[in-house]
This record gives sequence, C-alpha cells and structure tokens, in this order.
Amino acid sequence: MLLTKHPTRHPTRHPTKLPIVWFVLALIATLLFASFTAPTAAETVTVRVNRWLAIRQLSGDVTYLRGATSRRARVGDRLQRVGDGLSTGMESSASLEVDTRIGTVEVGESTKLQVQSLEVTETDGHITRLRVDQGRVRLQIRQFTNPDSRLEIDTPAGISGVRGTEFGVNVFPDGKMGVATLEGSVLTSAQAQDVEVPAGFQNITIPGEPPSPPVPFTNEPRLDYQIERIIRRGIRRIQFTGQVDPTSSVLIQGQPQPIDRDGRFNLFFPAPSRLRLTVTVITPLGQEQTYELQLI
Repeated sequence: MLLTKHPTRHPTRHPTKLPIVWFVLALIATLLFASFTAPTAAETVTVRVNRWLAIRQLSGDVTYLRGATSRRARVGDRLQRVGDGLSTGMESSASLEVDTRIGTVEVGESTKLQVQSLEVTETDGHITRLRVDQGRVRLQIRQFTNPDSRLEIDTPAGISGVRGTEFGVNVFPDGKMGVATLEGSVLTSAQAQDVEVPAGFQNITIPGEPPSPPVPFTNEPRLDYQIERIIRRGIRRIQFTGQVDPTSSVLIQGQPQPIDRDGRFNLFFPAPSRLRLTVTVITPLGQEQTYELQLI
C-alpha cells in the first residue's frame, strides 16, 4: 500500500496587536492627565521660592513673631513663612523692605502684621499677601512690570490690592478699614464688590458691608470735640464727644478707640475736680496730631 506523505502545516502567525493597544491606552491617559492638570488662561500657577520681607528700621517696642514663639525684633529679621509677622507697641514702628526691592511697608504703632502668602507665578509674577487685624500700615510700592504681580493687605473688613502706588490703611478695633491713596490707585474689595480709590481719595469698609464710594481726602488729623457735665442717677460724670475723619485712627491715653462710620466717638469719665485727657489722631498716611485736653 502506497502511503502519501503530506507536508506538515504550521498555523499562520499574525502580528500581535497588543503593543498597539498599550500605545493607544498610554496616549489616552496622557491626554486625560494633561486636560486635568494644564492651567487655563484664567488660572495662576504658583511655585515655591525663597521670598521674604526684611526689617530695615525699628523704633520702640517691636516684637518678631514666628509660629508660637516671639522675641524682640532685630534689624535684618525676615518674614518669610506663612504666619511670620511682627507687632508694635505704643509709640513704636517698623519698616519692612519687600524682597524684590519694589518698595517698603511702614508699620505704625499698636499694629499687628502677618504674612498670609509669598508666591511667584509661572510667569515670574510676585504675589504678596499681608494680614493686618488692627493698626496702621503705609505702603510705597513701585509700579509692577509683570501683569501677574500684586500686593494685598487683608483686614477683617476686606482687602486692599495694588500693583504700584503709595497709600495708607487704618484698621480699627472693630475691624473697620480706612484707606487713603496718595499716588496711583487702590482696589478695595469686600462682599464680592470692588471699589477703586484713586489718588487724592479715601474710603472706608465696614465688616459685612461693601466698600464705600471714594471721597476726596485732606490728610489732616483734625479733632472736633465737646465736653459736657451730666448727672445720671445722682452720679456726676463727664461726657466727651469727639469727631475725626472716618479714616483716621484715634488713641485715647495711647489705646486705640473705636469710632463709628462718621468718625464719632463718646467717652464717659467720673467727674473729679480735674481730669487730663490725651487724644492722638492719625491719618492712614501717617499724619499725626496729639491733643492734651483738660476736662474740668
């Protein structure tokens, strides 16, 4: 019997599609990651860098704050972390220089200032945010050349933001903010509303309210007052009624005094034979006048 030998057939091998599948999956993952992480035109990407404000001048009682610790401030100390700051006592002050040498921050007496953030954007814009809960600061800032750069003062009532100007901020014991602009312009923001304060104007912002419209300022620490003797329930007292510019701060015997939206305040004292009262009025731009009053 003749046997026919057939050639051995091997299964046809097709090129594997697995590498193509993995390539497609990797491409999709890359596109998805980019869509989630790429910043939009309206977003600002910040990077961590070594930024700071340095103390250049000191006068009187100034305390350097870092975390939960504090000590007497020294010239050359740097505020470079979130929460770093300084506080000034009565008749004390400090001068801070911004790291980019764009200007200075003058810190007045009875003031507490802290760093909220020091950032640099992807476009090399410098963002500086400082917190002032009470007291007075005056800023002299050159015009920023980078559109992403800005400096902001955050207070209990709202925010004052600038891109280059000279202005002052008073923050009162009740959180009210008074702003006066000497050069350039300041944008005051609160309750989702922005109000621009141009050179030669001032405004106030009360916690829970939008900023007031700007009005011209005189930068004069003027005090109008009235003294009246009263008797209530058989008790003789002296009522002192004062009025200043609404943006000016008032110190009574060295202590900050709340004033209303119109700049008025009232004080009551026992009625001795003689009483001496020291009233200091300070504008946001630092003009100061002390009144020594004899209440008889």
